Amino acid sequence: MPPSMINDVLPASILSSDSGPGCSNLTVFRPEYRVSGKFLGWNVPPEELHHIPEHWLSYPEPEPYIHYLLGLLYICFMIIALTGNGIVIWIFTCAKSLRTPSNMFVVNLAIMDFIMMAKTPVFIYNSFNLGFALGGFGCQIFAFAGSISGIGAAVTNAAIAFDRYRAIARPFDGKLSSGKVLIILALIWGYVLPWSLMPLLEVWGRFVPEGFLTSCTFDYLTNTPENKIFVMMLFFFSYIIPMFMIIFYYAQIVNHVFDHEKALRDQAKKMNVDSLRSNQVAGQVSAEVRIAKAAITVCFMFVASWTPYAVLALIGAFGNKSLLTPAVTMIPACTCKAVACIDPWVYAISHPRYRLELQKRVPWLRINEPEPPADTKSEGTVATTEG
Repeated sequence: MPPSMINDVLPASILSSDSGPGCSNLTVFRPEYRVSGKFLGWNVPPEELHHIPEHWLSYPEPEPYIHYLLGLLYICFMIIALTGNGIVIWIFTCAKSLRTPSNMFVVNLAIMDFIMMAKTPVFIYNSFNLGFALGGFGCQIFAFAGSISGIGAAVTNAAIAFDRYRAIARPFDGKLSSGKVLIILALIWGYVLPWSLMPLLEVWGRFVPEGFLTSCTFDYLTNTPENKIFVMMLFFFSYIIPMFMIIFYYAQIVNHVFDHEKALRDQAKKMNVDSLRSNQVAGQVSAEVRIAKAAITVCFMFVASWTPYAVLALIGAFGNKSLLTPAVTMIPACTCKAVACIDPWVYAISHPRYRLELQKRVPWLRINEPEPPADTKSEGTVATTEG
């Protein structure tokens, strides 16, 4: 491409820049204009450059082995997560004993995890081709799937917290019916889709490459009032609100359990007995509390995995952008994928009935789960999260 044609392709801000964190000039975009070294975007066709925030184009291209290692890591993530979450969806939908209203949230959350990892072939292909190989179309697919699964996991975790609170605080009449759960699930998807469709259609916000240009997400770098408002609204509705609900309901569960146990102990002392619980009630409450502990654990993993991403977006929109190097942005991306791999194993650890059904259908796993007594079976939700 002759130099005269580049003026028709590149932003004026880039064309007029002679220096910057990575010498942001024409050599960033076309290798034939370089004196030495490569920068991110060196192999991107000119017609695709408008998808990429200028921030990333000022950083040096990493060594090829870094791309290859990340590609191999994501292959491992994909195999583990798709297998694990696929089994969870299969067991919970096929096993009659697990087809309870509360466990519909589990299936929805496993679907979110599955979607999260089903998009990884885009990243893998880009990594083994050293950059933005699938272009804008692949970027939109990757980011749209990530938006649905990420926000959907957050809101579904909040719904699980609400369900757990009702089941433990109101054990006799607090469990949700199938109809109510279906309504909540419809509301979850109705809540998630607008935040994913608006940037996809570029009605508000947009999806752009990030980091090494092998993954894509919301644009948190464009320095316009409209984009900053979008980032703030997205942060509030997809992170703050679900997080508040999760913390609130689990705090209520902990308070309720402690208050209830204290009241029972005090009453037992007055009556000179060891416990006021029958074996059946004790087993049921123990199962509910155990499942609540598992839910708290996985929700903590959700907080730990998505908080760095939220902080990263806020820094990009309102803070010092120089802190956001391509390598830094890969850290929260990898933690989210790792959580999607861990979630299915949390099911197996926390839910005896799930382990029993898995043992029946996949006996070669040799789980050796004993049949639980009839009076201690619980229909509580098994919780999980997205990454």
